[in-house]
Parts: sequence; structure tokens; C-alpha cells
Amino acid sequence: MDPKWSDNQPIYRQLRDRVVAMILEGTLKEGDPLPSVRSVAAEYQINPLTVLKGYQALVDEELVEKRRGLGMFVKAGASRALMKNERALFLKAEWPLIVQRITRLGMDVQELLDAVDDGNGSKS
Repeated sequence: MDPKWSDNQPIYRQLRDRVVAMILEGTLKEGDPLPSVRSVAAEYQINPLTVLKGYQALVDEELVEKRRGLGMFVKAGASRALMKNERALFLKAEWPLIVQRITRLGMDVQELLDAVDDGNGSKS
């Protein structure tokens, strides 16, 4: 996890987003334990209650489960659920803004694809 925090949103939310990114990237897999609240708090010099609040958000979203005495673990199906939600969020919130910008710049699909092929973008 990146130790830098932004002033744009609460730290617990940024922590939640970083764990989500780790799940989507495969760094954390289904059944893997999350780093302990104490270790995250110590490593990033943040209040343990902040870490707990970030982790609780993941529990509330049913991406992580608490196992009494053992810690918190990534739930089965978390990656798939996250991918579905993140795609829907992208299409609803980000994509329309991208399309507007492309339109304002007078670009077309072929021009965008050519930019990817030329190395001016990243090809998937």
C-alpha cells in the first residue's frame, strides 16, 4: 500500500480503496487475510480506529469477513463482485466525462485506437 494520504477524502476511505485495488489486482486473493489493524496503523502511522473503520466498510460491503480471533479475510467472490461494481461505476461516472472530452477534442474511435497501437497509450 502507498503510504501517502490525500486531503481529498477521509483516510479510512482511502485505506478501503487501497484494499479494493489490491483485491482487483490480485495482490489479495479470496481467502487471504488482510494485514492486521495494528500492523497497518503502525506502518502508516495512523490511528487503529481509522484502520478499523476502513476495514469495517469492506465488511459492510460484504467483501471481507471477520473471523473471531483470527482477523479479517477476503470473502469468496469478492473480486468478481468488485469488478462488476467498478465497471458499472466507471460506465456511469467516468465514461460519460471521457466521451464528452473526446467529443470536444473532435477525436474519433480510429484515432484513439491508432494512438494505442503507436505506443502513445497502453495496449491491453
